[in-house]
Amino acid sequence: MDKNSFDPNIELPIMEAFYTIQGEGFHNGKPAYFIRLGGCDVGCVWCDVKDSWDADKWPLKKIDDIVDDAYQYESRLAVITGGEPFMYDMHGLTKRLLQKGFHVNVETSGAHPFSGMVDWVCLSPKKFKAPLDHWYERADELKIIVFNKSDFKWAEEHAEKVGTDCKLLLQPEWGKREEMMPLIVDYVKANPKWAISLQTHKYLQIP
Repeated sequence: MDKNSFDPNIELPIMEAFYTIQGEGFHNGKPAYFIRLGGCDVGCVWCDVKDSWDADKWPLKKIDDIVDDAYQYESRLAVITGGEPFMYDMHGLTKRLLQKGFHVNVETSGAHPFSGMVDWVCLSPKKFKAPLDHWYERADELKIIVFNKSDFKWAEEHAEKVGTDCKLLLQPEWGKREEMMPLIVDYVKANPKWAISLQTHKYLQIP
């Protein structure tokens, strides 16, 4: 098959898809259509969407139907997340979204090979399964989840690998936010190349 074509009958497991406000990261505050794929083999102990891990739990949906659903809403910002979306070939889904005029953002741990065509990569590496090296050069945004004090050193190790234009963000793990937030504030003040990411959608009580 030509690399610029894809089988429109390809199906992907959809845990959920919804229109909301992006609540974290560099694009925080923007209206966006989220496409959350089922399936993840990274296994973060503090994951807040553990239901996404088992892909077999979620219905399969054709790419064109996924994109048609997204097109019903006003925003042309699409966020593909998971689970871990790059367990699957993202070529078909990202190509069709781009054809429909969407700005395509992806959120990934980087544990699987890149595929597809995207406008923005949020790389959020996890300790449980390391990113593949090629993700660092693709990352537009490095988002480190801070669960304990040792994560600052771990964050710097990843920051050394990304490009100079990559946005560097520290985000407290939701369950540890009261403990970690003062440490993050002090760290960012002392290391201004970093900025703070908050899960504002949880404060706003929206999806």
